[in-house]
Amino acid sequence: MLLGLMSRLLSEQRTSVWAIVVLQMIQTAGNLMLPTLNASVIDDGILAGRTDVILRLGGWMVALSVVQVTAALGAGYLGAVVAMKIGHRLRRDLFGKVQTMSSQEVGAFGAPSLVTRATNDVQQIQTFAVLVFTMLAAAPVMGIGGIVLAVQQDATLSAVVIAIVPLLVLIMALIVRRLIPLYRQGQELIDGVTRILREQIIGASVIRAFVRQDHEARRFAEANRKLTRNNLQSALLVAGMLPMIMIVVNLSAVAVVWFGGHLIQSGRMQVGALTAFIAYILQILLAIMMAMYVFMTAPRAAVCAERIQEVLDVEPAIAGPALPFAASGVFPQGATAARTDGAAAAGTDGTEHAASGDVNDGTVAAGTVEFRNVVFAYPGAETPVLAGISFTARAGATTAIIGSTGSGKSTLLNLLPRFLDAVDGEIRFGGRNIRTFQLDDLRARMAIVPQQAYLFAGTVAGNLRMAAPGASDEDLWQALRRAQADEFVRNLPNGLNAAVGQGGAGLSGGQRQRLCIARAILRKAELFLFDDSFSALDYATEARVRQALAPALGSAAVIIVAERVASIMDAGQILVLNEGRLVAQGTHRDLLQTSRTYREIAESQLALDELP
Repeated sequence: MLLGLMSRLLSEQRTSVWAIVVLQMIQTAGNLMLPTLNASVIDDGILAGRTDVILRLGGWMVALSVVQVTAALGAGYLGAVVAMKIGHRLRRDLFGKVQTMSSQEVGAFGAPSLVTRATNDVQQIQTFAVLVFTMLAAAPVMGIGGIVLAVQQDATLSAVVIAIVPLLVLIMALIVRRLIPLYRQGQELIDGVTRILREQIIGASVIRAFVRQDHEARRFAEANRKLTRNNLQSALLVAGMLPMIMIVVNLSAVAVVWFGGHLIQSGRMQVGALTAFIAYILQILLAIMMAMYVFMTAPRAAVCAERIQEVLDVEPAIAGPALPFAASGVFPQGATAARTDGAAAAGTDGTEHAASGDVNDGTVAAGTVEFRNVVFAYPGAETPVLAGISFTARAGATTAIIGSTGSGKSTLLNLLPRFLDAVDGEIRFGGRNIRTFQLDDLRARMAIVPQQAYLFAGTVAGNLRMAAPGASDEDLWQALRRAQADEFVRNLPNGLNAAVGQGGAGLSGGQRQRLCIARAILRKAELFLFDDSFSALDYATEARVRQALAPALGSAAVIIVAERVASIMDAGQILVLNEGRLVAQGTHRDLLQTSRTYREIAESQLALDELP
């Protein structure tokens, strides 16, 4: 997995990678030549008393050292640049992939895990890449070259090298094999710590309100303890590797000096040759240690690569244009399935063919929404969340949706911008099946006020211009006036340029909702979706907002999800959901007479004198 990911990323940096390899080869060649030159200086210059040989070979050694240092600096610089580009590419790809994923797919990974993968996991791969570019390319050449040149100096002493190299490789293999599961578990534990931290930071007020600080502290301490224990185990293995290797290295150095001394004493070896041999032994061991450092980080990087690739391999379930439904015709148990004339069909060759009705013929007003026997169920669920939903929300009119908690109101609304996809039936927008739209085009025709009034870190103006980047300040103030938010924005420091914290920190729930409403109506949309968007407003403010919104909504279709009957009494059409089914639809007055479910909701909220 790691090699595949790295090769794909490095394919875009071929020139830089080859330059790094060439520079490291030059650096390594310099390292290998210096001991031989040094041996000649000792044997042919110092011991022979020839100053000219010392100066000539010494000059070559200085020149070679300059070239070696220059190549090392160049390789190090290019290696760092390529590693940072790899990190940049991975973060960009992960961010882009997450943007295409549905809420179900994001939930399967979990937000904390996705954050960890885009930050810590990418950082681990960057660290590994730096080590690879700094060491791994040079290590094999230095090791093999050192062995060849050491044998050239003295074949008898080379037996020491032949004995210690397999031993060092065995030590590293055993430790790396133990590190892989520890690193995999460690990344999962980091996810857990990140999740707990995120929950405790976001839910700080809830924790304090229920006096659960001690419980949360214990929960975090347990997660922290497990992560610390895991890191300690892996750190001890890594720390133990170095002493074990140094013991072997030092013993081999002692053996070389011992046997080399006897060879010199017997006249079979010169002092310079022994000096060069010791230098080559040290270079061989240095090459092994360089490889060791790379292999120590490789298991963690491999685990991180697996986790990153899991995200990159996700095929978004929602994309457009696409087939409305699987050709198999298999739907969740309990769902009523009926294909409509506008649905697309799969040909016998497996290709997708758009059926008739995918283009508006001009008979349906832009913005009109039609649900035709729509079914939605989560993967693996035994029963659908929504079943047999059929209605029409016409342009220029307001359609309201009401029902008990968990009846599927927000789920129904999320089907329109395709945050979720129906498993059967058909949804048409402006006369076209919504699956025939490109997702960006479909969503650009809508303006949405989500159930959770979320604002981004920045300024008031920056948040509003998310809906209309080219909006002028006057446009922003007009939208704020219609959302009854202009007064409190004027009182903020710097007005439109007032700082907004992440999630709208520092603003009340009602203020956040009104800013989200203002953001939505800035867009010239064909369809406006309000998902319980007035719940944080008092009745008087809500009434003023709804009255001021009417001119801004114009001829667009409006769909409102609400919990309060007072919010939807004036809607042209009210849909009543109960346990995922559309049990009634009509006006407020009609439903009071014909729908027991609606009347029960109304009686629980309205005063008796408001009921006919």
